[in-house]
Amino acid sequence: MDFRFDIVLDYFPLFLKGTMWTILLSLLGILIGTILGLLIGLGKMSSIAVIRLPFIWYINLFRGTPFFVQILLIHFGLMPIFMSPVNPIATGVVALSLNAAAYIAEIFRAGIQSIDRGQMEAARSLGMNHIQSMRHVILPQSFKRMIPPLGNEFIVLLKESSLLAIIAAPELMYWGRAAQGQYYRVWEPYLTVAIIYLVLTLTLTYLLNHVEKRFKTE
Repeated sequence: MDFRFDIVLDYFPLFLKGTMWTILLSLLGILIGTILGLLIGLGKMSSIAVIRLPFIWYINLFRGTPFFVQILLIHFGLMPIFMSPVNPIATGVVALSLNAAAYIAEIFRAGIQSIDRGQMEAARSLGMNHIQSMRHVILPQSFKRMIPPLGNEFIVLLKESSLLAIIAAPELMYWGRAAQGQYYRVWEPYLTVAIIYLVLTLTLTYLLNHVEKRFKTE
């Protein structure tokens, strides 16, 4: 079977546009997800059961259901409450953020609990309250340990953003599907999309390895 480079060239500007949206959606998802994940992780670690329970169920819900289903529920069920018509890009940011938050919450919880309790006791003995101890002592130490799993979550989120094509978010996979629908060929558009995703993930992996090495030497 001949490979039609004309299809790739015809859609290349749209593939480039989709790549930019994929990167932007993933960045917003990981940034918002990190903030939410920290709050959820701390909530799950609460010693008060009434406070802890909602955060536990949030994590169970988003980790225990397919991301594909979450996108559809958020797009057709949640987002119409806040906007009409629903913007698929807004849905994408919300879906990626809420999903990432559940996994990042567990990363924060594991990272914080990996720090020896004596560190907290030492900080409290110096006159710091609990929040100050977490901010200045526990979180900086645990963050170094959380870089690899946080990086892995970013890579997973980048690839999972391809599912947003189902709601017509103009990311990379959306334009791959559009090219396939126009030319009735799957090899050229999907192979091109796969190569672009591979380049993105390998680049991100290299950057994360560099950051990890920098933190190890500090």
